[in-house]
Amino acid sequence: MQRTFAHDHAGDAHAEHDHLHAATGATHNHAEHSHTHSRDGQTHTHAGATPQVVCFEDVSVSYGMIRALDNVSFSVECGSLSGVVGPNGGGKSSLLKAVVGLVNLDTGSVLVQGQPSSQMRKHIGFVPQLEQVDWNFPVTVWDVAMMGLTPQRGLFRGHSRANREAAAHALSTVGLIDLRKRGIGELSGGQRRRALLARAIASSPSVLLLDEPMNGLDPTAQHRFLDIIDQLREQDVTVIMSTHDLTCVSARASDVALVNGRLIAYGPPEEVLLEAVLAEAFGHQLVVHSAGGAYALHHHDHPVNWPGRE
Repeated sequence: MQRTFAHDHAGDAHAEHDHLHAATGATHNHAEHSHTHSRDGQTHTHAGATPQVVCFEDVSVSYGMIRALDNVSFSVECGSLSGVVGPNGGGKSSLLKAVVGLVNLDTGSVLVQGQPSSQMRKHIGFVPQLEQVDWNFPVTVWDVAMMGLTPQRGLFRGHSRANREAAAHALSTVGLIDLRKRGIGELSGGQRRRALLARAIASSPSVLLLDEPMNGLDPTAQHRFLDIIDQLREQDVTVIMSTHDLTCVSARASDVALVNGRLIAYGPPEEVLLEAVLAEAFGHQLVVHSAGGAYALHHHDHPVNWPGRE
């Protein structure tokens, strides 16, 4: 398992790396795990024995004159769930979009199973934010699932039996097969999220990207969605999920990438979701820790889900 703590201090990189882990009570076996550290502003990654499915290598993304991501490097293991957390505008969504080519890279590269991500698109499923979908578009749940198979069948070819079976399997996996004839505009928030998930997994991707999937969902819908994700991980699907919900990440994620324009930390939740580490990303924004949850409180366009609120 990779552990990363990016910082701006020069010096002996290995000594700094060990010091940061010691400060959080963590231990690190360099023989078994890959790891990344910073030295003189450069990031160095040493490969370990565990297969790395998605590798971000010095990824930088800009929108005009605004740099959204600056030299981000870390790797995600097979079958893991990596949560990407940070403040609004910190680059969470840009990081996911970099994998599927929705943004151009200023520098660096993204590798999927050792190949440029641009060559692996058919192996990648992407679930966008609900706000980016026109839910008044006149299509059914079945149509949405079949859209995930368009790259395989081609624009001018009919649906094969194999494609229909794949769509049915995807809808069964997310629990929507009985609603397949329903218009997408008639679905609840949780059902809409699962319909998009069905589209993303219909082609049996090895990598699944989820952009803010918890927003607007009540606790029951969140748990149902994440249970489906756990089932997919049991089939070696590698998941990267951006979210504001630190409780969800703490409970479900294998690793956490903390970003705010740059990678601040990457590692297990118990090492990253610490007040001192989170403060580097959220600054003066309030972070609440309690027995039942941890939330970053800041202004954003989506409702915040509090424990116990339906």
